[in-house]
Amino acid sequence: MRSGGSPRWSRLPMPEFCQVALPVPLDATFTYRLAPDVSPVVGGRVLVGFRHQRMLGVVTDVHDEQPTITVKNVISVLDSSPVLDDNLMRLGKWIADYYLAPLGEVLRAMVPLPAEFRRVVHYQIREEGQMALQRARVAGAREERLAEIAVLEYLSAREGAREELLRTTTGASQALLTAMMRKKWILREDQSAARDARRVVKIAVLQGGVAQQTTLNENQHTVLEALAAAGGRAAVEILRELKVPASALRSLVRRGVVEIVEEKAAFHLSSVQARSLASEFNEAQQRALQEIAGRIEKRTFAAVLLHGVTGSGKTAVYLAAMRSVLEAGRSAILLVPEIGLTPAVAADLHDTFGEQVAILHSALSDAERAEQWHRIHRQQARIVVGTRSAVFAPVSDLALIIVDEEHDASYKQEETPRYHGRDVALVRAKMVDAVVVLGSATPSLESYANAMGGKYALVDLPDRVRERPLPQVEVVDMRQEFQETGSEQVISRTLASEIRERLERSEQAMILLNRRGYSPVVLCRTCGKTLECKNCAITLTHHKQRRKMQCHYCGFQAPVPRACVHCGSPYVYFLGTGSEKLEELLHAMFPQARIGRLDRDTVRGRSDFERVLCALNQGELDLLVGTQMIAKGHDVHGVTLVGVVGADVALGMPDFRGAERTFQLLTQVAGRAGRGETPGKVILQTYFPDHYAVQYAARHDFRGFYDKELRFRNWMHYPPAGRLANVLVRSEELDEALGWSGQLGRWFENTRLEGIRVLGPAPAPILRLKRDYRYHFVLKSPSRERLNALLRRMLAYAVEAKIPRTHVIVDVDALWFM
Repeated sequence: MRSGGSPRWSRLPMPEFCQVALPVPLDATFTYRLAPDVSPVVGGRVLVGFRHQRMLGVVTDVHDEQPTITVKNVISVLDSSPVLDDNLMRLGKWIADYYLAPLGEVLRAMVPLPAEFRRVVHYQIREEGQMALQRARVAGAREERLAEIAVLEYLSAREGAREELLRTTTGASQALLTAMMRKKWILREDQSAARDARRVVKIAVLQGGVAQQTTLNENQHTVLEALAAAGGRAAVEILRELKVPASALRSLVRRGVVEIVEEKAAFHLSSVQARSLASEFNEAQQRALQEIAGRIEKRTFAAVLLHGVTGSGKTAVYLAAMRSVLEAGRSAILLVPEIGLTPAVAADLHDTFGEQVAILHSALSDAERAEQWHRIHRQQARIVVGTRSAVFAPVSDLALIIVDEEHDASYKQEETPRYHGRDVALVRAKMVDAVVVLGSATPSLESYANAMGGKYALVDLPDRVRERPLPQVEVVDMRQEFQETGSEQVISRTLASEIRERLERSEQAMILLNRRGYSPVVLCRTCGKTLECKNCAITLTHHKQRRKMQCHYCGFQAPVPRACVHCGSPYVYFLGTGSEKLEELLHAMFPQARIGRLDRDTVRGRSDFERVLCALNQGELDLLVGTQMIAKGHDVHGVTLVGVVGADVALGMPDFRGAERTFQLLTQVAGRAGRGETPGKVILQTYFPDHYAVQYAARHDFRGFYDKELRFRNWMHYPPAGRLANVLVRSEELDEALGWSGQLGRWFENTRLEGIRVLGPAPAPILRLKRDYRYHFVLKSPSRERLNALLRRMLAYAVEAKIPRTHVIVDVDALWFM
């Protein structure tokens, strides 16, 4: 293991050892011996053994320095040329250093190629296991041994079994198998290896000589007729839809009537229709493009904050800037915050740049992602669009990175490595002298403060394209609505009336409720207790269509209770409204309306989102209900009304960014209205009508909100007035979490803290999450360097105190403190 030393970036002649970064929670690289015929490259992948399993790692150095311990051999080399070039390796090291993340886990996030590695773990029964099984058969097994006996019985009946099959068949946990290995009852063998991840499709091709076949049955004739109708060739997957036995096709293949060939599978970038963007720029757009293009031509690093109101034509400016980059033979990356925005943006890019466009995001299959990544790596695509991980796209001669909706919290990863896509984009651009454009109608306070301080160039798009007006916003006080109607209302009378008007005029409307499910709380009226997740200190949400109670954090599900699980009372009450219930209410109020819903329950994959978006664009939907997925970036000209239901929940959360999040969400969703020829209107329902975030959002006044919110941040030394980090201590055992957080708390008390304030330890707002009890510290400092140095010392102390690294989570520039 080696954690220091300067890397050698070129391949050395016949080196004897290499340093490998592995995706494990350890702040070190590992030394492996190279066979004489093995020659890895820095930035390439190798297959190595680590403890009891095989892993893919990235080579960080090759050398002849003799280690002081016995080391394992590299099993195989996957790449003859680097998958991460020098600049990307430097970027990975910066991320590991700044976000205090293990380098191996950072590099794994940067190379999205899991499809090229097949994990195969094989188990066999050993002689000791056979003897234990015989004893159990003779004397009988105690109840606590039944699970072990089931594993032994299964393995004794065959030569061995793959791990997933063994666990599925016997119900054995990983912990049980590990315990049986310690007893030497079973043997584990890791047979993982690299594999070909190319996507292929099997095609059935009709051959000659069909007329001579007189003994074909009805099913075989059906297959032949389908092939003939398709022009003599069709995908095997399509032929399976004929509802004939698979043996019919196999028989035709044996007879030579049909041949099965493999062809490269097609990739459809987007099924969404490209938008009609204005080809003629207004004066503000022309100034913005000139500013961006001029900085790109200088080939020096620059950051530009493009602050444009919703509908001001930022996307058209992006496309024009990328066109100039492509014409110069260089590359560009466009980041979007949500997968949901990718289809529409990808359609626009493909319409403009054709096959030069590649797409990268987590909704693609592993094989699709690998295919797109290799297209970029081979320089077959110079324009890349994707979510935050697309910032690592291996483009050559990078000239421009655009971060659309730069304020969005989705750019911050909430698992290791906890990087911020926007900030990584800035660092990558600085390393290669590229230009970064940060675009938003509601910039983060941090970005706008940087623009005000001269770190970024500020370019404004103050008006909508074609002189279209911003939507009129009407605030409805839901407290007054309750007083006048005498009951709790989800849809106010004003919003109901406006929806009815739009339906009569054949216009479209969007209704935002930023909460999934049917009802977020189940309450017993007898004992007053709620139904909570067994893994989290969170109430379960009722999902009516799926007839399930579900935790939106860990995924735990339970049946819908007929009686209270605590006291048995039948008086169980479902409280609150989610997007599923809102859709049902709207169906009852407007039975003739065509209503769609867009949230994480209805969108399971890329095609689901595209289908709903296409239906809305083509006028097949009258109303679209959804969570924040509908609030960003969508440009649907038929939408003239936006209703906001309960979007001010964040104002009551223990989060200093609550007002900023509320202002951004309200402004963004309001911007979906009136993007066509017909002016738009927004009905904003709230229980906090006097809150400054609501008031400024209703007036479309970003600068007013910025000035007021910045005063609060300065008083409390919160970003952008200072730097923040969240240190989370977690354990499945409450005593351990308390003990470890107490140890770290005493260390902070006894450590000299120059210009750093430490708050805590305190219970996290959600005390238990995914089975872990959680306590945290919040650290504030005006100096990023001092804060980083203290956190590094704290982690070193945690190692000395034998606090497991995986149980201390450090989140630099944290956005989520729950």
